[in-house]
Amino acid sequence: MIKGLLFDYGGTIDTNGRHWAEVLWDAYVAEAVSVTKEQFRQAYVFGERTLAQRPLVLPHHHFGDVMRIKCGLQAGFLQERGEISPRDAFRITDGVSSRCYNEARRCTANARQTLEHLQLNYPMALVSNFYGNIAAVLDDFGLAGFFPHIVESSVVGIRKPNPAIFRLGAEALGLLPNECVVIGDSESKDILPAQSIGCQTIWIKGDAWETTDTEEQTAGDCLAVISDFRELINYLG
Repeated sequence: MIKGLLFDYGGTIDTNGRHWAEVLWDAYVAEAVSVTKEQFRQAYVFGERTLAQRPLVLPHHHFGDVMRIKCGLQAGFLQERGEISPRDAFRITDGVSSRCYNEARRCTANARQTLEHLQLNYPMALVSNFYGNIAAVLDDFGLAGFFPHIVESSVVGIRKPNPAIFRLGAEALGLLPNECVVIGDSESKDILPAQSIGCQTIWIKGDAWETTDTEEQTAGDCLAVISDFRELINYLG
């Protein structure tokens, strides 16, 4: 029996299942930034590793702040390597960050009606790898009221794919793992670790960072594999 829902945030609620690298790359293309996708991928990885090591994102930062910080790190990396011009650096820090913020606002607005429906039937918690500012992000997008329980990696000291973070989510709801459905976009960080402790899973499968040979098996073990956040209502009622 399903008694509670555990949601991933980034790449699930704020992009409708698309990996953030793919959203960013589309924004690079739209802003006509003169880099290859491989150059972009290296800059993306650099930015994510830097944010994991340095507390550049502060608790009061909303998502627009986060995107400006991320894009600034990417632009600095590419400019230091001589791969972009100062004009391209500005396009990244200003244009790309704005496009990504607007995309997140669009996706979260679209997700709100589904969350409103689901909260009538289930207690819900957020289980997210984030920077210590998820409360400010949720407040900015009008989502704070949906998640009275938040398990944030930088706060609890456990990061996905460690399945213990999903166990904390179930405990926050007063439930066992097998009474919860984990909803996420990442096979390796959400679906597989959640399944390993007995959670049921719904995989929102969009544009991914990479594909694996295990996807078919993983999908077969899911309660559902969907391509749009709004499809959750079809399986959770």
